[in-house]
Amino acid sequence: MIVHQLYAAGAVPARTQMGASLGFHIIYACFGIAFPTAVLYAHWRGLRRADAAALLLARRWSKVMAVIFAVGAVSGTVLSYELGLLWPGLMGRFGAAYGVPFSVEGIWFFVEAIFTSIYLYGWRRMSPWWHWWAGTPMVLSGVLGAWSVVAANSWMNQPSGFTLRDGRVASVDPWAVIFNRASAYEVPHMVLAAYMVTGFTVAGVYAVGLLRGRWDRYHRLGFLIPFVMGAVCAPAQVVVGDVAARAIAEQQPVKFAAMELVPQTGTHVTEWLGGIWVNGEVAFGIGVPYLDSILVGFSPDTEVVGWNSVPPDLRPPLPSMLHVAFDVMVAVGMALLALGAWLGWHWRFRRALPRTRWFLVPAAVAGIAAVLAMECGWIVTEVGRQPWTVYGVLLTRDAVTPAAGVPVTLAVVLVVYFVLTGVTIGLPWLMSLRWRKERPGGPGESRGPGGPGGPDGRQRPAPGGHEPSAPEAPW
Repeated sequence: MIVHQLYAAGAVPARTQMGASLGFHIIYACFGIAFPTAVLYAHWRGLRRADAAALLLARRWSKVMAVIFAVGAVSGTVLSYELGLLWPGLMGRFGAAYGVPFSVEGIWFFVEAIFTSIYLYGWRRMSPWWHWWAGTPMVLSGVLGAWSVVAANSWMNQPSGFTLRDGRVASVDPWAVIFNRASAYEVPHMVLAAYMVTGFTVAGVYAVGLLRGRWDRYHRLGFLIPFVMGAVCAPAQVVVGDVAARAIAEQQPVKFAAMELVPQTGTHVTEWLGGIWVNGEVAFGIGVPYLDSILVGFSPDTEVVGWNSVPPDLRPPLPSMLHVAFDVMVAVGMALLALGAWLGWHWRFRRALPRTRWFLVPAAVAGIAAVLAMECGWIVTEVGRQPWTVYGVLLTRDAVTPAAGVPVTLAVVLVVYFVLTGVTIGLPWLMSLRWRKERPGGPGESRGPGGPGGPDGRQRPAPGGHEPSAPEAPW
């Protein structure tokens, strides 16, 4: 019934377009946040240890980073237009508050764009360490830009920092808008997710190479740098996710009830692993008695609010989808944690990268799994807030545009994203084909200052066109 009411108000096409745009753009945003860290670490390692393979990785990754940044800028621009065109009720009424974090994000976007350009330009034109330092603002601006955007979303979940007068925002406290109650857990949750998505996705490319027998130092290093980055974030993400779930149970109890399939308010609530809501009960799930209450308040006597606490038209739609999305996110996070622990254990006792397919095959698909988990997390966040656009203040039916042409713009946006996806996959693939034909330090790579030909600009390839040999290490 709720879905029908939303559709009658025109919200379903608008939400579908916004969801498609967000689901597409957020992947690029993850790389914008985290990929500069991997690039700069490889660059630092190359300079610090005279590691030609690491410098070659940094240079090649920087080219891929540029492609992803450009496509992300386009998809982010689409999102900014959609906010005004699809949600005039939100922007017209709350734009003075909601626009604050987006304005801040614009500053950090330009900072990242400027220093990304300088870093790319500097490979053959700057001294090695000055070139490396020129790239460091990319890391800071990526994280602070993520903070700004996620603060806008967390404000929708926990609005604060404004005063309404006659239905309009009369005054705004920018600090209270940005540092709302939900930003304390949403921001680190998203930043860690970005590092996991980027780390495991990039590592997956080199895991495929390792599965095909390319066990040279270049591929081992290309796998381990991003994989370790993602694996280090996994345990921190589990802790932050646990804190976030309890905060949601307190701040948005009806969303939490839909996530955990809790229809009635009570204590000693069962935790459901899997399952869907069918005919007033959970089907196909495994119930663990009392566990939900224990997870919320560390005691089986903890009361958990059910969705019966609000009228039916104020409950999130599709609780089965929310619950499954939440379970998938948690399951994938735990699996990635286990995969990282596997590498850590193997390295601790054998000082080598596991060569078994039992490890490399999951590592090759870990990036896809991380993207799936992140998308499921956004489904929980956005669908779980419905039918509110701004929780407790503005209903979605009052925020959406009354225009009738949204299905047409939805179709156009999907075509644009299809083309951009082809560009994002196609250009790095074409570059990789060229790179495979070149030996490290060959004609296509710079040997100037800071380039892969030498960490100080003086190192030169050995006779025969190969890079100077580096001492072999397990990775």
